[in-house]
Amino acid sequence: MKKNLLLFFSIAVSTLLNTISAQTFQLTGNPVVTTGWDLVSAATVSTDFVRLTADQTSQFGAIKLSDPINLKYCDRWKVEFDFRIDGNGTTSYGRGDGLTFWYLSNPPTSFTSGGGLGIPANANGLMVAFDIFNNSTEGQMSKVHVLYGTNNLPAGNPNIEYNTTANSTFHSNDLNPTQPFVGANYKHVEVNGETDPNNINNWIIQIRIDGVLINTPNQSFAPSGGAIGMTTGYFGFSSATGAASARQSIKNVKIFVDKVPIFTNTISPYVCLNPSTGNGAVDLTSYANQFVNNPGNYNISYFVTGSGTPIANPSNFQYSGPTNITVVVSDPSSTLCDNGDGRIVLDPQPFEATDATLTECNNNNAGVGIFNLDDAAVTTVTGVTKHFYPTLAALNAGTNEILNWNAYPAANGATVYVQVTTPQGCVDNAKITLNHYPTVTVTDALLRTCAIETNPSTGSFNLTIASVTPQTGTVKEYYPSLTDAINETNQITTTNPYIAPSGVVYVRVINSNGCYGVAKITLEVIPPTYSTVLQDKVICFEDKTTLDAGSGFNGYEWSNGETTQTISNVGVGTYWVKLKTGDCWATQTVKVFPSEQPVVNYVEISNNTIIVNVAGGTPTYQYSLDNINWQDSNEFKNIARGEYTIFIKDAYDCEPMQVIVTVPNLINVITPNADGVNDYIDYSALGNKQNLVFNVYDRYGAKLHQGDKTNQYRWDGTANGRKVPTGSYWYSVTWTENNKNRTPVKFSGWIVVKNRE
Repeated sequence: MKKNLLLFFSIAVSTLLNTISAQTFQLTGNPVVTTGWDLVSAATVSTDFVRLTADQTSQFGAIKLSDPINLKYCDRWKVEFDFRIDGNGTTSYGRGDGLTFWYLSNPPTSFTSGGGLGIPANANGLMVAFDIFNNSTEGQMSKVHVLYGTNNLPAGNPNIEYNTTANSTFHSNDLNPTQPFVGANYKHVEVNGETDPNNINNWIIQIRIDGVLINTPNQSFAPSGGAIGMTTGYFGFSSATGAASARQSIKNVKIFVDKVPIFTNTISPYVCLNPSTGNGAVDLTSYANQFVNNPGNYNISYFVTGSGTPIANPSNFQYSGPTNITVVVSDPSSTLCDNGDGRIVLDPQPFEATDATLTECNNNNAGVGIFNLDDAAVTTVTGVTKHFYPTLAALNAGTNEILNWNAYPAANGATVYVQVTTPQGCVDNAKITLNHYPTVTVTDALLRTCAIETNPSTGSFNLTIASVTPQTGTVKEYYPSLTDAINETNQITTTNPYIAPSGVVYVRVINSNGCYGVAKITLEVIPPTYSTVLQDKVICFEDKTTLDAGSGFNGYEWSNGETTQTISNVGVGTYWVKLKTGDCWATQTVKVFPSEQPVVNYVEISNNTIIVNVAGGTPTYQYSLDNINWQDSNEFKNIARGEYTIFIKDAYDCEPMQVIVTVPNLINVITPNADGVNDYIDYSALGNKQNLVFNVYDRYGAKLHQGDKTNQYRWDGTANGRKVPTGSYWYSVTWTENNKNRTPVKFSGWIVVKNRE
């Protein structure tokens, strides 16, 4: 180390305060951020490193923290950095002088000479130097020097290289053969400090270069000189070149001070002196949560500032005037350093409660507001006790105390009084004026809507369009009942569309103050209006008709697209019309039915008479054999043998229905004597008819013969192979005509049989 010139340099780093595990000061970035640090003399930032000295003689540079660090309560700390010493040096002395990391109570603030390695003469604190110049041989070396004391030896020309104060210094061997300090590459340094558990005044210092421990393991250093009792100092770095020269640089600086983090350093709670005693008492522990979360996780001590004796009963600290309290927060696990930066400033002031005003809602114009009297800002002092009274006289007498102070009903402009007592016993009174916010103006409303066609007892309402208040900026909530609106229960969430029958809902109208009024909304479903004129019709299937929806409607929309009151030329079918009344439409269906055609149940033929039996349709019926001449009677007489078409129509006079009927040969006498004349009755001509049945009965109704295909529908006057006696017999012939209506026909009569014995 060249001793005749010292240049001192201090590194500026950015500060990350009060992290959960440590307080870290850094010098990082590109370019290096130096906020929170002071650059001294030749020190300058160059990209990602700080150059302490240029490769010139007589250089001095330093960098130090702008604010001191109190290690009084710190059990451990750590410093990491990289350094590089390079350059050409001088012909006479080569490269020099080296650089130093330090924690000093009196760091350099400008160019400093003397002391070597940039360390000022008489500097007090911890110094860790990296020396490259041997002042004895004036040659190159790489040694580490440690001094925990005062840089004042040798007297008159102090130089850490020669300071050998017992238990306060360390000097390494020359590391040039294994770890030379000079070179193009950076070397990484770690300096760890912690309180010696065997002697709390000492520090155990361990120094590593590129991971290699340099000094004696767990070496304890005792403070000497001005370092004894030192608790506050500045971290920093310095270097000098003297008569030699070198570029000396550092980067990636991190200083870890593991300290219990606190929220704030100083609090100033309100305190007062009890006028009856002139003293005050305060629970200092009640402020602990303003310094740390979960105070129970820490050991917290309280001291009158300047005193080293802890306050014995901090929960009831007595004072008589302004007093400052030092708060020391300790980590029970000793993982973090104690934090003694906390201050409680007790500055007693006369206590005065101030009058206040509370404003609440006169909800739904009930005439009263509900007040929480404790909300009145009558004091900013914490921990006070309040008692509320309806009058000042009641307060002074201590009677009629208001017990429902958190829900106190009061009219607009009412007043109450409060007696406020501080934790120190100071008392004052205040008046609280109780005002109402402006009432929310609401009016009942009516909503009318058209009935829903698929459920005409209900309508689709838009509740939000009900005009219930002239006030703007309100919020509306809708409820099925008044009770629900007041209690805010069963809120209607779907307000458009709101499907409901005629009835009422209630709307809670809320203004910007949170006050509300309740209005009733009457819901009216407009029933559908139908035509009384438009009725179902019955027409002949082939006919057309006119449908009339009647007058008095505002609009018509027929299913065939017509928009008139009537539609014409309408045949059988189903139709609908939309009828408009006001703004509502009602759909009405009308049917045009085909008239029911009469049906021939059966036809009776008796001798020369045809009787037509008809059902269905709409009487009266008319009958015709030629579709021209019509008669009301269903009998046609004097009919000869042959095929006839019978026409039938009902009262609707529609296209007549037709039925074809065959009148068979009418035989009244047979003489079965085998002469070939009238030997039998023969209805085989009807054999092509369906369901043909031919029966012969005696006068007592006993069946004698049945004609069928086997006997060709003939009867020869025999029964069971024997001739029947001469006499009259009853016969009946039934069949179904081969027409589309399958008309049943019955032909009957008497026949005389003459058998010769």
